[in-house]
Amino acid sequence: MTKNPTRTLLVSLAAAAAVLGCATPPSAADVDKATADAIKSSFRAEGIAGMDRLVQDDSNRECSLAEATGKPLTEARAKAIEEANLKTVKWPSDGKFVGDWKEGEKIAQNGRGMTWTDEAKALNGGNCYNCHQISKEEISFGTIGPSLYNYGKLRGVTNPNDPASKPIVEYTWGKIWNAKAYNACSNMPRAGHAGILNEQQVRHVVGLLLDPQSPVNK
Repeated sequence: MTKNPTRTLLVSLAAAAAVLGCATPPSAADVDKATADAIKSSFRAEGIAGMDRLVQDDSNRECSLAEATGKPLTEARAKAIEEANLKTVKWPSDGKFVGDWKEGEKIAQNGRGMTWTDEAKALNGGNCYNCHQISKEEISFGTIGPSLYNYGKLRGVTNPNDPASKPIVEYTWGKIWNAKAYNACSNMPRAGHAGILNEQQVRHVVGLLLDPQSPVNK
């Protein structure tokens, strides 16, 4: 960050008001533009962190507006967003959904990655414990998201490779890949879609949640 975003925003709004005349308050469009300009001027591209991170896609933009205005999306619009995001889910290229839960636990515990000081080719962590309880051994976890302890067990998954478990397995993969495919305004990071985790990492996290031998299901 190179400037104070609040000060920059106030200056921008004042400039907008001056252009329109003191008696005419800035329109919603003027405020939106001033806000976007203030945010853009407050950051710079450095390392792997580019300015493209400030650009919202339609899903994020509409959900942000709904939250800001207190007007939830209509059911039809929410469904349309979910359908559009479901199309972005990349299913496992080799057909294997479930990986090594031990590797999945490492990914869940790891919150590093995607900062300007990180190497472009370095693997990111999932930072899963920041929002979820996952195993009972871990006593430091967030509560923004629901508890995932006994995730597979509660859903009756005794063998994730059993065809009977396929709907839950596929849902779990899709939810990790792009959570907005199932909840239009989900706060969960779209781990696969956003390039936070690669295919193999998603596979391992699915294993953490569904493998009966994982501490999640003990």
